[in-house]
Amino acid sequence: MYWEMLSTMRVDLLSLAASAAILTLYHVYMHYQIQRDPTYTFQSVMRYARAAWTRNIMSGPPEVMAVQTFRNSTMASIFLASTAILLIMGVLNMTTQADKLSTTWHVWSTGEAIAPSLWMFKLILLLIDLFVAFFSFAISIRFFNHVGYMINVPVALRHRIIDPDSVGQQLNRAGRAYLVGMRSYYLVVPLVLWLFGPDLMLASSVVLVFVLYKVDRMPKTEAYRVLEAAESRPQMAPIRAHQATTVGLKAA
Repeated sequence: MYWEMLSTMRVDLLSLAASAAILTLYHVYMHYQIQRDPTYTFQSVMRYARAAWTRNIMSGPPEVMAVQTFRNSTMASIFLASTAILLIMGVLNMTTQADKLSTTWHVWSTGEAIAPSLWMFKLILLLIDLFVAFFSFAISIRFFNHVGYMINVPVALRHRIIDPDSVGQQLNRAGRAYLVGMRSYYLVVPLVLWLFGPDLMLASSVVLVFVLYKVDRMPKTEAYRVLEAAESRPQMAPIRAHQATTVGLKAA
């Protein structure tokens, strides 16, 4: 009985393993590229930008720009966290109809209709992913609120803990939590398509990696490309004055 169940789940589990391997290899590759070039991805550049922005805000008088920036970031996290809760409620509603949906939604699969137990396993993974998204956005809201108070402490007070570097680290923690939440949202696409069939999950994972590569890469400016081309150009040995005169006489 147990082995028969595993044989029916073989295609779905292989598709899950392949999709997980594709996404894991992509993030390992991006981490390797960041180690070589800290400006390779948009997220790594934003870490430096948030630290520099914090230092600039705390070194001057209080500005309205900081309040507006934190308000926009907090509102975005609140909206995404609320959306995650609504999606969780929708998935929980689907668990009550597992026996019906498992035979009607699996229409694009190469195999037969899946068992209700496998359908519940898919829904549980989808729920876990949405819970990770919700808690990540909730944590980002928490850090944004804390940093909103800390960033208004002037540097002139010379506080040992609330200095620009420490506040910048807290702001980057909020940014990392927001990034994890967005990654969880991206994973919803292959997990939802997995409900229709394992082949769709595998195809969507490949497409997702391609889209993430386009989005994560930090575009290089024209000045950076000119400087990179100049550095890669072979350097010519300098010509001394008497050598230049000799070459000129020979040419004449």
